[in-house]
Amino acid sequence: MKPFRTIVIIALTVAAMLGVRRWVGEPFYVASDSMAPTLTKGDHLFLDKVTYRFRAPRRGEILAFRSPVGEAHESVKRVIAVGGDTVELRAKQVYLNGQPQAEPYAQHTRAGELLAGDDLGPLAVPENTVFLLGDNRDNSNDSATWKDPASGGPLYFLPLSEVTGKVRGIY
Repeated sequence: MKPFRTIVIIALTVAAMLGVRRWVGEPFYVASDSMAPTLTKGDHLFLDKVTYRFRAPRRGEILAFRSPVGEAHESVKRVIAVGGDTVELRAKQVYLNGQPQAEPYAQHTRAGELLAGDDLGPLAVPENTVFLLGDNRDNSNDSATWKDPASGGPLYFLPLSEVTGKVRGIY
């Protein structure tokens, strides 16, 4: 009888761990420097999968999401604008609802170069979507540079259905 009991305990423990990872939280590894200096390559994060079940992402939060352009991995970026906002980029400066934004976390490693996405909009953010940018603005694949794999046209907004969680911290 003891081996059966041990197997049941192990099975229940594994099922509980998988359930927590699927619906509550999980570790996340940063594989690029697109969020530098805030998050750097090699950082290990805790991803909260509960918060966005009860509310939408807010401006300034860092979230994880499935790629809208067909990449096989999840990414992390900062929420710049939410549904109902108007966002614009002028010479690398973010304007939200017509107001320039102070972004002490943003880094421009190629400040003297004009890159794709440095001038953009104004764009009205549709409801149930977000506009995302990496903190390392000149080295980030994000809302300013995404291309629709089917049409090749710009893909500025991430549907909330693709958000997988909120970044809670580094461990």
